[in-house]
Amino acid sequence: MNKLQNYACGQWTAGEGEGQVLYNAITGEAIASASSKGLDFGSMLEYARAKGGSSLRKMTFHERGRMLKALALHLGTKKDEFYKISWATGATRIDSWIDIEGGIGNLFAYSSLRRQFPNETFCLEGDVARLSKGNTFIGHHLCVPREGVAIHINAFNFPVWGMLEKIAVNLMAGVPAVVKPATLTSFLTEAVVREIVASGILPEGSLQLVCGSAQGILDHVISQDVVTFTGSAGTGKMLKAHPRIIEESVPFNMEADSLNCMVLGTDVKPDMPEFDIFIKEVQKEITVKAGQKCTAVRRIMVPENLVEEVQIALGKRLMSTTIGDPNIDGVRMGALASKGQVQEVREKVALLARNQEIIFGSTDTVEVLGADAARGAFLSPILMLNRNPFKYTDCHDIEAFGPVSTLMPYKNTEEAVALAKMGKGSLVSTICTADDRLAREYVLGAASMHGRILVLNRDCAKESTGHGSPMPMLTHGGPGRAGGGEEMGGMRGVFHYLQRVAIQGSPSTITNISGVYQYGGKQTEDVKHPFKKHFEELKIGETLVTHKHTVSEADIVNFANISGDNFYAHMDATSLEGTIFTQRVAHGYFVLSKAAGLFVDPKKGPVMLNYGLEECRFTKPVYPGMTIGVRLTVKEKADTEKRNPEDIAKGIVKWLVDVYDESGETVAIATILTMVRKLDQN
Repeated sequence: MNKLQNYACGQWTAGEGEGQVLYNAITGEAIASASSKGLDFGSMLEYARAKGGSSLRKMTFHERGRMLKALALHLGTKKDEFYKISWATGATRIDSWIDIEGGIGNLFAYSSLRRQFPNETFCLEGDVARLSKGNTFIGHHLCVPREGVAIHINAFNFPVWGMLEKIAVNLMAGVPAVVKPATLTSFLTEAVVREIVASGILPEGSLQLVCGSAQGILDHVISQDVVTFTGSAGTGKMLKAHPRIIEESVPFNMEADSLNCMVLGTDVKPDMPEFDIFIKEVQKEITVKAGQKCTAVRRIMVPENLVEEVQIALGKRLMSTTIGDPNIDGVRMGALASKGQVQEVREKVALLARNQEIIFGSTDTVEVLGADAARGAFLSPILMLNRNPFKYTDCHDIEAFGPVSTLMPYKNTEEAVALAKMGKGSLVSTICTADDRLAREYVLGAASMHGRILVLNRDCAKESTGHGSPMPMLTHGGPGRAGGGEEMGGMRGVFHYLQRVAIQGSPSTITNISGVYQYGGKQTEDVKHPFKKHFEELKIGETLVTHKHTVSEADIVNFANISGDNFYAHMDATSLEGTIFTQRVAHGYFVLSKAAGLFVDPKKGPVMLNYGLEECRFTKPVYPGMTIGVRLTVKEKADTEKRNPEDIAKGIVKWLVDVYDESGETVAIATILTMVRKLDQN
């Protein structure tokens, strides 16, 4: 029997003793054992901070993003091996696809975020704060990687996704990780970590693995660390209350199993597409991963006049779900992760059955294809009916973590919202409705107690990722029972691993610290036009002061003729009563266009194209007879990657366009982006 190894302090090592025996969920055969006895958790955490953290913090966001992309591409070439191992967890091909390719997809998603961060080891967050009347004293928020380690304590149901969706975020932030998968399915996590380590893509110390128990690891955390937990609410609360977590004020992110619900809108009739969409989605959420998902549907809420129709339709779909060995064609639901999980679900179903009835399935018998039901961890889907969910409330308190859900009636949307909230905080809820007004009422009513709400109808059903699929660019978590934490969420997730510090000083000082020009900072001029300079030659704060132009009524008329913009404020002086204008005013877009005419160098040079416009504001009316000029300043520079070896080496330059009048006051301000060729074409 194979003994799993932990990856600690740069070495693969088996724990001492026999360890916990792990079993094939389909055949019941012992396949491995796992132990962490003898591991020095304190040394592991210090190794991560000193070795992995030091290397990651020296990398820029762009370098970290490219690292994640390389890792995703590498793991993609090994996924067939992961699928073979995943079968032993009881997973079907679809279950494994969610776990394996979903996890790899998270790496790709976070890799792509590099373009939203600067090519620096740190980043700014939010807008500048003007702290003085003369703008000589400003403030900003700067974010740097925490100098600790992310400790991820994961559940058994997603041994790949659970790890990759978390480390994608902390690695992007520049923080190393120690991963503790649930021992039950850690044999699959170990296989993935072996490939990660063998690839050499991550700096040493960036990732460590504990397959056995991690009891005692929290004794060594410090304030710079981050702990995340996915699993039962009871275990999460116990870990969150650890004295070291409290003493060191260690950030603790908890994502707990929750009593998620799906709601069929009162507008839906059995002959509508939304009815079929709802039935299919509920059946999928009961049976995918054999119901072992933190997002699985546990409560099914339908209008009281449709309970019988839903019961019949859902029963037919559940009856057609073939259970057995996932390697057999036609099998749509595999086993639970272990016989222990089966027994736990049976006990919870018994508690639920005290005041609600089982209307489909059985905890005692199950027909399976290609396997021995007695040896494997198989369980029938179970559908229960609670005729009075406001009186009999066990279904809102007790979760059977398997293919078990409760059907319940409601009278109106107000009742549906009330029932949804009785779960005391959920990761996700779905409402299936064709009425957007009803959807709005439900979403606004239930939002305070849910981390995510899916509105499902015929318009989005085909491309919807479904009730149970959290997406990397959106937050995954929920209030109350669901843990009160957040995971992923695009850039929001990365900031969980960054230390935010408010910096204060002069615009010039903040410019020099941040590498982003701050309005009012010192500017430098050069006789050479900036559009004649390559990307590497341009310096932050370099400014071109243009010649000036006096705006005329002819300018306004000509721009109106060209653009077709004949808005009254530009063209009809008799209509200005009651407005802020004292005479015909120049178009804002004329001012911006004329500014471009003033600062652009027309000859062919390193500037390849205009890439876009950001943060444009027209701050003062420009009337005929006023004279405008431009201060064009290099605000920020961002490297871009070559798409192929033949691609031109280039970068994006952000320019601050400050248009001012004869009094020196700003009349328009914007940030434009240009694509600029590099000197180095390698």
